[in-house]
Amino acid sequence: MTLTAPEQPYPTRADTFAAFSAHVSRGKAAMFQKYGVDVVMGERQGTSFHDAFDGRRLFNCHCNGGVYNLGHRHPAVLAALRGALDTLDVGNHHLVSGLRARLAERLAATTEGRLPGVVFGVAGGEAIDLAIKVARAATRRRGVVSASGGYHGHTGLALAAGDAKYREPFLSSAAEFTQVPFNDVEALGRAVDDTTAAVLFETIPATLGMPIPEPGYLHAVGELCQARGAKLILDEVQTGLGRTGTCWAHEQDDVTPDAIVTGKGLSGGLYPIAATLLSRELHAVFDEDPFRHISTFGGAELGCTAALAVLDVIEAPGFLARVAALGERFARGLAGAPFELRRRGMFMGLKFPFEDAGLMGAKLLIDAGIFAVWANNDTSVVQLLPPLVCTDAEADEIIGIVRRVFG
Repeated sequence: MTLTAPEQPYPTRADTFAAFSAHVSRGKAAMFQKYGVDVVMGERQGTSFHDAFDGRRLFNCHCNGGVYNLGHRHPAVLAALRGALDTLDVGNHHLVSGLRARLAERLAATTEGRLPGVVFGVAGGEAIDLAIKVARAATRRRGVVSASGGYHGHTGLALAAGDAKYREPFLSSAAEFTQVPFNDVEALGRAVDDTTAAVLFETIPATLGMPIPEPGYLHAVGELCQARGAKLILDEVQTGLGRTGTCWAHEQDDVTPDAIVTGKGLSGGLYPIAATLLSRELHAVFDEDPFRHISTFGGAELGCTAALAVLDVIEAPGFLARVAALGERFARGLAGAPFELRRRGMFMGLKFPFEDAGLMGAKLLIDAGIFAVWANNDTSVVQLLPPLVCTDAEADEIIGIVRRVFG
């Protein structure tokens, strides 16, 4: 498919940065200019995008944290959304919707019915907030335990559960939110008690530098939660929907959560949608009063259409096996490189031996034609999230660039 580059509202890169700085974010514009990362997205398709002003091509190996798991403008998702625009809009959250029901049914089926209830939102932070709210309502407890250095979004309860650098500037720290090191069962055991409503973990904490859970860790977390009456919420916003070679990353860890949060990739990069998958007990919080929580744009019918197309793609025969094979291809290709490869499927982090190497590494990759970012809470790590639809040739080209950049 040949695309026409999207028309830019400002004639030059300098004009674009000036307007962005004046009206959107002075800090972001200044930071990107300081590090020489002055990319403005233009034409995009599949695994890559082009700069709007010089046409330079970059492989998208950040994927906006998994938004572009299926690449940019996947033809099946695009076709579904285009067709829906002829007859649909966002719908009305007050009313029964067959599209919301069908998407919820499909999502519940990914858990083999263990989490039959689904509540829709617009973004991951909103979905995390919902999960914490229902855990508190069901347990009549307030405490939330999460991972030090973790990240769950910038909304109220999600922000309180995240790293101090996100919550403290906004006076969002709260006594009932505590944090423990990831991969430390003993520390978690000391933190979880009869006041704990929920334990909230990313299955693999992306912003913390992608530390892979130790064998048996998440299983032990699940058993501890069950023994002490706390609910286990797994944030799979980045790791879910096939990124690790299974629909959900936690499937590889012998653990059954009480709630799963998904977003980003569910949108296909075309219409924002997020979802919280809930156990029957947690979903029952809404039986008496279904308007205890509403989201005007949550589960918009256009978003449901896009998400159903996403599920069609990732549930197609052979898709997840292909993701697993691609991950192995990257592992072979990057073997012996001067970094630790933290990897599960196509969820990868390049861990360097000194602080801020991830910042420098990301800059070097961008200059070489790969858009990647560092892990914000462990700046020694570059996040590497190529689209799951890479061809072998594209995978080998990405591997080759990484090898040339880092030796």
